[in-house]
Amino acid sequence: MTRSVSLRRLAPSEVALHRDLRLRALQDSPDSFGETFADAFVRPLEHWETLTRSVTEPSAQVMLLACRGDDVVGSAYGLLDRTRADAGRVGGMWVDPAWRRRGVGRALLEGVVAWAGERGLGRLGLWAPAHSPAAIALYTRAGFRETGERRPIPTNPSLWIVAMERELSR
Repeated sequence: MTRSVSLRRLAPSEVALHRDLRLRALQDSPDSFGETFADAFVRPLEHWETLTRSVTEPSAQVMLLACRGDDVVGSAYGLLDRTRADAGRVGGMWVDPAWRRRGVGRALLEGVVAWAGERGLGRLGLWAPAHSPAAIALYTRAGFRETGERRPIPTNPSLWIVAMERELSR
């Protein structure tokens, strides 16, 4: 990754930043997420406050930010799996188009892997847009493998997402 980018965790007070990043991601990549820009845009402040609390201290989950100075150029969630106690999930992965193919996505994934290690998790899963060879390649290079599970994207049923998973050493 470029030396001018660092990772940090979203702070509990950064509700507006969280909303802004999610809206940027949804606007930039509308066929990569399970919600639309229009739906997210009209959500009340309370939604964003609750969502921010769910991924900031003292929550067990995290939102990592890739930053260049004061500018956030990418983000990803580290989430606990709701069905498996030994597993986590990578969610909401997004990198600003100007920063793609510069190691930012890989750094975010490594950050989520480190978070999972801190939590003692044995595996990480994610859903990747099947129509994005770049995303599939990024996740594959980071050690994720397709599980064979796939489903339509809720916001565009003509496109599919595929489940990928990575075993973690404990």
